[in-house]
Amino acid sequence: MTDPVVDAKKFARDGFAVVRGLMPDAACQRMRESVQRALSPLHGPAEFEVDVGYTGAPSSRDAPGGNTPRRLLHAYSRGPVFREWLKVLAAQAHLDALFATSEVAMSQCHHNCIMTKYPGFSSETMWHQDIRYWSFDRPELISAWLALGHEQARNGALWVIPGSHEIELDRGRFDAALFLRRELPENRRLIESAELVQLEPGDLLLFHCRTFHAAGANQTSEVKLSVVSTFHAIDNAPIPGTRSALYPSIPLAGIED
Repeated sequence: MTDPVVDAKKFARDGFAVVRGLMPDAACQRMRESVQRALSPLHGPAEFEVDVGYTGAPSSRDAPGGNTPRRLLHAYSRGPVFREWLKVLAAQAHLDALFATSEVAMSQCHHNCIMTKYPGFSSETMWHQDIRYWSFDRPELISAWLALGHEQARNGALWVIPGSHEIELDRGRFDAALFLRRELPENRRLIESAELVQLEPGDLLLFHCRTFHAAGANQTSEVKLSVVSTFHAIDNAPIPGTRSALYPSIPLAGIED
């Protein structure tokens, strides 16, 4: 059964929330089948594990696993099956509650992808905040992570640090790529408070762009698939000339069939 509208006060405190059963099994199956068709043969655009160079990623495109996709890009444009869940999300008003407005838009520049975590060559994602990639008038964006299968520690489910969206850290606590430096005692103490977010097919994780999160490698025999989109209030505009303004955002109320 789908959860009631997400608790905005709890989200404001924790920086994340889970909506159980957003999408039925049949809808998730349609998306999984579409993803499999796009993966074999590969239907780009796509980002590869080697492109990000995270821990455990292949060293080059010529190395073993060098052609392992990390994500299929431009999910919104890949057909109505990848817009169906957005219409459900809009109808259930979870984002309206969190942004305190019905004027919400989906960014086509950030996330808007299908995450594909492969066995064997998937990389570990270190502790970070998504806002490091984005340029908006205000750091107030929310990502929606829809599980298309079971997500647990063994296949690289997300870990989050509750309340971390409210903390300010000195630049010295980050490395050159803006990941938390795990060798620092103060960062280790912060990471010790992390929670694993286990999801079932059709469950949705909503998290603030400043919430620290991470994920391990996929140690199972099956590819883990998730659809991810990022949202902002329409009056929170991308800064002109930045990557965040490359494509126009799409009002959630105007999602096409």
